[in-house]
Amino acid sequence: MHLVIAALADTEVVHEPVAMWAFLSIGAIALFGIFLPITTWIESRRKEREAYYRSEMIRRITEASGEGANAARELLFAEERVRQMKRIEGLKIGGLVNVGIGIGLTAMLWTLLGPRGPYMVGLIPFLIGIALLVYVFYMVDPI
Repeated sequence: MHLVIAALADTEVVHEPVAMWAFLSIGAIALFGIFLPITTWIESRRKEREAYYRSEMIRRITEASGEGANAARELLFAEERVRQMKRIEGLKIGGLVNVGIGIGLTAMLWTLLGPRGPYMVGLIPFLIGIALLVYVFYMVDPI
């Protein structure tokens, strides 16, 4: 970075604050001005394309035969079940991760700071994980 700024400034000495400012400015422009908008645009195009192909497939199934409407309905129900199962599995994993983080945080704070330390802070993620698991196993409608 110093060599680039020195070459551009045509001087021998480059001050570190100027170099850091230039580096961070270029990095911010690259991240927020180029990378994030392009990835967002690509992702929205992919979702549009998937929705278009899905709707075309369902339209062709319904037009193909008399049983096409039933087949399309079953396809939609199957996709909804898969989506619901993925959501429930994600909540299970999130709950288990939070329980593990809570137990680990409690043990670490107890070990580092002893019984007078803020080891009870580990109960926050632990109880969030327990709440997620209770919701998944007892409150969600079965698929």
